[in-house]
Parts: sequence; structure tokens; C-alpha cells
Amino acid sequence: MKTMTVGGAGRRETTETVRGRMAQLFDPEEDGLDPPAPSPEAPEPGLRHGLLFDRRAVLGLAVLLVLAVGYAVQHFWLGRPQQVAVPAVVPAVVPGSAAASASVQRASPAARAPAEVVIDIAGKVQHPGLRALPVGARVADALRAAGGLLPDADTTGLNLARVLTDGEQLTVGIPAPPVAPATPTTPLNLNHATTEQLDALPGVGPALAQRITLFRRDHGGFQSLDQLRQITGIGDRKFLDLCPLLTL
Repeated sequence: MKTMTVGGAGRRETTETVRGRMAQLFDPEEDGLDPPAPSPEAPEPGLRHGLLFDRRAVLGLAVLLVLAVGYAVQHFWLGRPQQVAVPAVVPAVVPGSAAASASVQRASPAARAPAEVVIDIAGKVQHPGLRALPVGARVADALRAAGGLLPDADTTGLNLARVLTDGEQLTVGIPAPPVAPATPTTPLNLNHATTEQLDALPGVGPALAQRITLFRRDHGGFQSLDQLRQITGIGDRKFLDLCPLLTL
């Protein structure tokens, strides 16, 4: 059996007292006291961390929502229907066809019909010469353009209402110039031509035509065109003019 001294018993009692007080501090229920209620203004650390996480999540979702709305608006704006002007279709025109000729005439009406006519006024007028008149002008218009008639001008055979044509010569009060005889379109047979046919050739008068027929009768016809040189009045120049018009 151990024997405890007075000092050792005191220390042991003090130790037990301290243990009892510590137990009351960390376990208030043993002391009959209710644990202090948590303050509503001071949330627990876990709850405060959760609220902070929720704010960040809501902010991120809001940013994503704004981006999605912006993308949808841009897609709708770029994909909206727009009016496109369709160019007119021009049919191809084959050169040389009737459509090509019609298009050329429509494009250049001036080439189809001249805007004016030019005439030569000669004779008994105040100012003879060339005059440019509009298309459809008449002889009376040409006389006015020439300054009018001279006092002794005779217009008996002049049709004042006649429509003028481009390039014509209008003679007033004087005889019209003689018309040159028509040149035969085919060569004239020298051995069968009559005196009148030979007389109608340019440069051949009645006398020369008579000498040609006499030469043909006396020589039994022409054997060559060179025999024309033997006839009086036919020189080298006239022979060259008659050769294209004659044959054997």
C-alpha cells in the first residue's frame, strides 16, 4: 500500500480540477448550458464559399447567353432575303440575218435615210448653185432657197410641186442639157449593124456611119476590126473608143 504525501495529494486535486474545467469548455452540454446560436449575419465558411461559386456561375451563364443572342442576331441579319437585280437578256444576233439588219437600221436611222438632199440649181434664178434642203422639199422650196426667179424666167414647164431628189440638177428658164445616147450593153456586130445603129454609137455621126456601111459593102464585110482604121474619120483615139462596142 502506497503512502501519499500531502504535497502529492494537492497536485493531484489541482490536476483533476483543471481537467474538469477543460471538459466544461469543450462540452457545454455537461455544464447544462445550450451551445451559442449561430449569428445570421455571419454565415458559415462552406455556405459563403457556395454563394461565391453561384455568383460566378450566374455571371458566366449571362456572358454565354449574351454571346448566343449576338450570334443569333448576326446569323439572322446575314441570312435575310435580299433583292438582286437580274440583268436583261440580250438575244444573240447572227451577222447577216434579218434580225441583224433590223437592229442596224434601228441603231442608225441616219444611215437608212439622209436628213437632207443636195441639188444643183441652174438657170434664171438670183443665186444659182448647190443648195442643201430637207428631205421632202419641193421645187418651190428650191427656188426660194436660190433667192427667187429672175424677171424674164419662164416656169411654164416647171412643176413647182415636184419633190426633189438628192443629187439632181434643177434648170429654170433654160433648155435641159441633152441626154447622152445610151451605150449598148452588148457589142454591136459590125457586119450586121444598120446605119442607124452605127450612128447611135458615141463619136459616130451620120456621115461616119454611112462611110462604114459603104466600106463594108465594097470589101465584102469586115474581116477584122483593124480595118476600121482605113475609113476616113477614124483615128487611133476613136478606134480605141469603138473597139469595146463592136464585134464580128
